[in-house]
Formats: sequence, C-alpha cells, structure tokens
Amino acid sequence: MTTILLARHGLTAMTGPVLAGWTPGVHLSEAGETQAKALATRLAEVRLDAIVSSPLERCQETAQAVAEGRGLEIETDERFGECGYGEWTGRPLTELAKEPLWPVVQSHPSAAVFPGGEALADMQHRAVAAVRAWNQRLGEKSVYLVCTHGDVIKAVVADALGLHLDQFQRITADPASVTIIRYTPLRPFVLRLNDVGELRLPEGSEEKDGGENITGSDAAVGGGPGTT
Repeated sequence: MTTILLARHGLTAMTGPVLAGWTPGVHLSEAGETQAKALATRLAEVRLDAIVSSPLERCQETAQAVAEGRGLEIETDERFGECGYGEWTGRPLTELAKEPLWPVVQSHPSAAVFPGGEALADMQHRAVAAVRAWNQRLGEKSVYLVCTHGDVIKAVVADALGLHLDQFQRITADPASVTIIRYTPLRPFVLRLNDVGELRLPEGSEEKDGGENITGSDAAVGGGPGTT
C-alpha cells in the first residue's frame, strides 16, 4: 500500500480574489508562510519517503517548509502544476463569474476547456497519471507528500472516490490543508480530506471569498482562500 499526502500551498496575495494559475512570481504571503510552517509542524512526526511539488513558487515554498531538516530534496513534477487557465489567468474571479464558461466550470467541468488553456479533464488525467507513476516508482509501503493546487487535489480525490469529474466541485481543498489517500491493489481509500488541523465551519463565505460565489452554491475555482 502506498500513501500519498496531498498538501495545498499556503496563501498568496492572489489566493481568492484572483485566479493566479501559472502566473510567474506568485510567492507565499506572510500568512501563507505561517501556514506552511504550521503544516511542517503538523507533519513533523510523519515519515516521508519523498517530497514532490508543482513547479510554481507557492508550492515550492510550502514544500520547502516541510522538507526542512528532513534531508530530502524536493522533486519537481510539472504534472502536479496548476490547471492551465489560459486567458482566465490573472483575472479577478468577480469578472470571470460573468463569463459564459463559468456555469460550465461549476456544473459540467468535464466539458470545460479554458480559452487558450487546458481542459479540466486533461488536468485530471495528467495529475492522476502522475500519482500512479509516483506510486509505482516509490513502491509499496512508501509515504510521500505532493504539494500542489486546489483544483488538482479535488480532481485526484474525485478519481480516488470513483466520482465523475462533474462531481469534483463538491470537494474542498483549503490552503495548507492535507488530504491523504492510500492506494491498494484493489482500490484507493481516502483517509483524510481537507484536514487543516481543526474543525471550523465557514461563516458568510459568499461575502468573504472575493466575490466568486455569486449564488452561494458556486465552488471556488482555483481553490479559494479557505475559511480564515
């Protein structure tokens, strides 16, 4: 059995109000650095055989906080990179929520292809393929961490649960959260989902999330800023 810990990067200045995507130079904010350090503390007693990260700075910095003192080099895998949002990259979510594609992303994401970018289905395919490849590479009884992005984590979890991609917007992955999946020869088991070390229910999130939740039922495209 191989166990993967999927960690979402910590907060950045763009997390929530803007769809950062592959925008270069997006680093952890002060709050994000605090989250990354807290994540490292929470995982301090967990044996890790490898630490893998998206190439984007916010993930690399979060992964580095976990790697400190472990004697492990961070291995970068572009397949765990953010979804290619194309022309949506860097735009405010309040603006994107008015696009005709928005309800497709919300209700029928398997059909969503971002203009000049990637299909959500293709993102899921590459991310799941990467998980399977790392499972095989590291072998049974290995435990490894992947630091990646909200939509990537949601897509991998949907696959592990046997859900159609159109259901993945029902899954949440907050900044610096940990989701744990154990892969066995027969099936995956989701052991933890969106674990942030404490249980808090969001209050008034439709007013705090940068405006993307225009109906109160919309999912946070790109992952959202969490409940803090």
